[in-house]
Amino acid sequence: MLWILAVALVIGGVYVLVARRQVIWGIVLIVVGLLVGPGGVSMFDV
Repeated sequence: MLWILAVALVIGGVYVLVARRQVIWGIVLIVVGLLVGPGGVSMFDV
C-alpha cells in the first residue's frame, strides 16, 4: 500500500518538474516518495 503512494508521489514529482516547471515542488515530491517507499525509511514505521 505504501509503495503505491510512493510511486504516485514520484510520478507526481516528475510531472510537476516537466509540465509545470516547478522545480522545488517536484524535488520535494520525489524525495518524499523515495522516503515513503519500501527502499527508503518509512515515516509510518516509527
